[in-house]
Amino acid sequence: MEIGVFVPINNNGWLISENAPQYMPSFDLNKEIAQRAEKYGLDFLLSMIKLRGFGGKTEFWEYGLESFTLMAGLAAVTEKIKIYATCPTLIIPPAFAARMCNTIDSISHGRFGLNLITGWQPPEYTQMGLWPGDEHFRNRYKMLDEYAHILREVWDTGVSDFKGDYYQMDDCRVKPQPGGAMKIICAGSSDEGLAFSAKWADYAFCLGKGVNTPTAFASNNDRLAAATAKTGRAVSIYVLVMIIAAETDEAAVAKWQSYNAGVDLDAIAWLADQGAKDTVNTDTNVRQLAAPEGAVNINMGTLVGSHASIARMLDEMAQIPNTGGVLLTFDDFLQGVEDFGTKIQPLMKSRAHLG
Repeated sequence: MEIGVFVPINNNGWLISENAPQYMPSFDLNKEIAQRAEKYGLDFLLSMIKLRGFGGKTEFWEYGLESFTLMAGLAAVTEKIKIYATCPTLIIPPAFAARMCNTIDSISHGRFGLNLITGWQPPEYTQMGLWPGDEHFRNRYKMLDEYAHILREVWDTGVSDFKGDYYQMDDCRVKPQPGGAMKIICAGSSDEGLAFSAKWADYAFCLGKGVNTPTAFASNNDRLAAATAKTGRAVSIYVLVMIIAAETDEAAVAKWQSYNAGVDLDAIAWLADQGAKDTVNTDTNVRQLAAPEGAVNINMGTLVGSHASIARMLDEMAQIPNTGGVLLTFDDFLQGVEDFGTKIQPLMKSRAHLG
């Protein structure tokens, strides 16, 4: 099972709490995280893109870097670890995105890949006059299907003449082509999202579920398997998980309780309001992350415990068929990656090859 880090490209990581570590994003912070992750043999880094935060007392995600630029920088200061940026497809035309990817492929010597998102929070785009209207909730994967078609075409051949409903290519040239096999990730967990991943992606990115219920995501693997049975392609699941670790289970639980006690209610309210804008799709991961009852860390699956407990639960996740890897977030990223590399990973049976 591969291990990745969901690098903190926006302020405060993934904890919407006044009691959690408060920090701003910077290249230097992410560089140190990336180099520590590479030092301990972790497999990949992924950054999201967020164009507007949730506000509140913590100004959650109001401060953010740009994904392609950050990952180009990290590609230049690492040597082995794989690098993924996230593309806001409503803003960046597919041929230009392909050229950006080819450039970072050159910087990284074949270690780069792309996470595609459709966009779900209208204020991210209305603030720039770029929201296509609420019909986007219904049409988003039709648009993304054309987007991925163009990406694959120019990566494979350097040329596209694709004519679709959303994009019109006219002898579009994108060269040089990437030197490595360009991997695609998609985070859609709806039936439409998984069908897209089964057709175009190499990995499908899903949220873990619950606290200390490490295998609760398994139904997503089953649904993806049903989708790939129709396309004949091999696509694995990457599971997003937050780790809250300490020397003992009790100390870790105390930290987790403190974060929940300090939840930024105004930011949570904004998140819940935005998550309800899509009245078309009821089976998306947005519904999970925006649920107010556990949104202190955006409702991602959370492992709380001692280093030994965390290692055991990650090994349980590795046993679920078609789990390609986990994408980790931490309350404190620098200490979290350090503790993972020195105290958790050495205890994991699924990572014994690094021992």
